[in-house]
Amino acid sequence: MSSTADAYDDLLGRIERYSYLRDASMTLGWDQQVTMPEGGTPARARQTAALSTVAHDVIASEAVADRLDELADADLSGEQAAVVRETRRQHEEAARVPEELVEEISRTGAEAQELWQTAKAENDFEAFAPTLERIRELHVERAEHVDQQRDPYRVMYEGYEPALPLELVEDVFDQLRERLVPLIDELLDAADEADLAGLPDGEWDETTQMVLNREAVELLGYDFERGRLDTSPHPFTSGNQFDCRITTRVRPDDPLDALTATVHEYGHASYQLGLPQAEYGTPLGRPHWEIHESQSRFWENHVGRTRAFWELFAPTFNDHLGTELSPGELYEAANRLTPENLIRVEADELTYHMHVILRTEIERRFVSGELGVEEIPSVWNDLMEEYLGVRPDSDAEGCLQDIHWTGGFAGFQSYTVGSVLAAQLDAAMREDLDADVDALIREGEFDPLREWMTEHVHSHGKRYPADELIERATGEPLTAEYFLEYVERKFGDLYGL
Repeated sequence: MSSTADAYDDLLGRIERYSYLRDASMTLGWDQQVTMPEGGTPARARQTAALSTVAHDVIASEAVADRLDELADADLSGEQAAVVRETRRQHEEAARVPEELVEEISRTGAEAQELWQTAKAENDFEAFAPTLERIRELHVERAEHVDQQRDPYRVMYEGYEPALPLELVEDVFDQLRERLVPLIDELLDAADEADLAGLPDGEWDETTQMVLNREAVELLGYDFERGRLDTSPHPFTSGNQFDCRITTRVRPDDPLDALTATVHEYGHASYQLGLPQAEYGTPLGRPHWEIHESQSRFWENHVGRTRAFWELFAPTFNDHLGTELSPGELYEAANRLTPENLIRVEADELTYHMHVILRTEIERRFVSGELGVEEIPSVWNDLMEEYLGVRPDSDAEGCLQDIHWTGGFAGFQSYTVGSVLAAQLDAAMREDLDADVDALIREGEFDPLREWMTEHVHSHGKRYPADELIERATGEPLTAEYFLEYVERKFGDLYGL
């Protein structure tokens, strides 16, 4: 290349092409889970494998390596340096992984989605177990290509969260385990006397619930010109700053379940849609995996489960569902502890984290080879009984409940890290805004909340590593203290401790 500018422009064009291919693959994945006919999996698996291979060729190419070498000592702006840093990290990891392995991982993951869905519907873990074992083998093989000298689980984890040390996350988990377990026990002891309200018995059809869910996210500010709301077996968000789609799932007997799941996914979409449009395709226009779950948990818990939100939304809820519940009753119903709940995505705000800890422990042992695939159902059930005092009657309610293992391992910590960070961001926002956040929620004024998140989190993309972005947004490194203080205060008040 004739100049630094030429080398940078060429590198930028290549990373943009890589991003576009990944986004195209993501859209195919959305279609597979939402609208694709059941028989389409064989073709879809080949399509996604082909896209993954082409994307891998782009990011792992010698041309990218050459441009990175040319820019190694160049005088770059802060934003240019960030693009080079993130591209180098992705290139160096991808260049160590054989193309045929990338293709097989993608194809196997796509095929596994249908196999998981069938196995869950038929409560047949044995039918899914060989595929799950194969997924483990493939991802361990990939990790060994990336760095044969290190623990494969750590390599997988750092692929998701390179800037948040695993030791820091493990310390956060230890603190939560130490303080949440006795807190939950104390709250459950007080449950009979507190007698929190719940929803009346009944059934509500999917159409009615989806109209309610749509109104909720429209109220929060979801831009349907750049998004859509559908149903899927497992709620998820897919997209970019121009097109970000959310899904939910509906339980006929519990409209709060779908509503909170929909608000959760809206939080993910708010991050994607808040990324700078001019930087689409570059690292400056892409989100941090480590940060994403904080946005969903913020909107779900620090907005959607607040008393202020229910003072605003109770009339809409009652109008659609034919109920006559007060804001206080709905607030209590949205925050009741339900340790008997076997499903993570349906769990209450506190016991939710025991589900995450349980799954993280199992997958770490499974990845290491300490736990055989055939042992997963019984170990899952034993840990569920130990942590929450309940035991699944079926694998569909136990180890088959989530789709996530079809895509790999070591990213599950993000759900709890996200909740911890959401509380830290909420505290920083409340201190920073020249307004009463609860009053804004009560009045349906959500723009200041979203704009604060966009200014402090979304607009930066990956300009800063995740740990630095957290410190810039909140004034301090990631800490569990804000979350623990928040839940102890909130649930102590609810249960009269």
